[in-house]
Amino acid sequence: MFRVHAGRVARVMTRLAIVSGGATGIGRAIAAAFAADGVDVVIVGRRAELLAASAEEINETVGTPRVRAVSADLREVDGAASVAASVSAGRAVDILVNNAGGNVAPGPAADLQGVRESWMSNVEGNVLPAVLLTHAVLPLMARPGGRIVTVTSIAAFRGPATYGGAKAALHPWTAELAVQLAPEGITANVVAPGYVPGTEFYGERMNPEFHAGRAAQNPMNRGGEVEEIAATVVHLAGPHAGFLTGQIIQINGGALLGRG
Repeated sequence: MFRVHAGRVARVMTRLAIVSGGATGIGRAIAAAFAADGVDVVIVGRRAELLAASAEEINETVGTPRVRAVSADLREVDGAASVAASVSAGRAVDILVNNAGGNVAPGPAADLQGVRESWMSNVEGNVLPAVLLTHAVLPLMARPGGRIVTVTSIAAFRGPATYGGAKAALHPWTAELAVQLAPEGITANVVAPGYVPGTEFYGERMNPEFHAGRAAQNPMNRGGEVEEIAATVVHLAGPHAGFLTGQIIQINGGALLGRG
């Protein structure tokens, strides 16, 4: 891409985004929205075949190879480091979206060991992917202009305990990032969705009765669309959101109202 400035031609690099958990649901919608906006995207996750299929489908939709897949276990140091290493030398990362996670607790705890396993599985599955990937990519972030967006959940405000507690831990972490990185022109914000049926999150629980019950928990009486979450992330990652940092943006149809 080229832009003319006062008689000279300057090259403007296409922006680069990394989206974890980008193969399905909200992450895939975010990747697709970026690609449609002319952003190059790296989608990251553990399921290589699903990642590759999603990248191919998005590229076919936008008509150009904007999206590529990197398979990595972001719970591990080597996995997070491999994502950073996959970025071409000399290229900045403009946008990082920490979306990977889910309620991965093994179920009701039968004993004290079970309590520990429930907590550790959700910390490892929700906190570590965001924290390790961010710190791995941070040296590559554009300065100024870098954007970090972390996707949490309404559960961070009201539970369930282990999943909600893990997501809630990302809120003060993001606030700390926002303060630390503000002098370098990098923003850090949180998007906390409520009920969004178009994901894998609810698994076998999803049926018409379950959907109706969840939708009735907000005054709009519906679930959110993955594209609605993606649109907010795209705005937070855009050039007009440079003065917006350290915030938690709830998207839940009024199920839980914000407070000043």
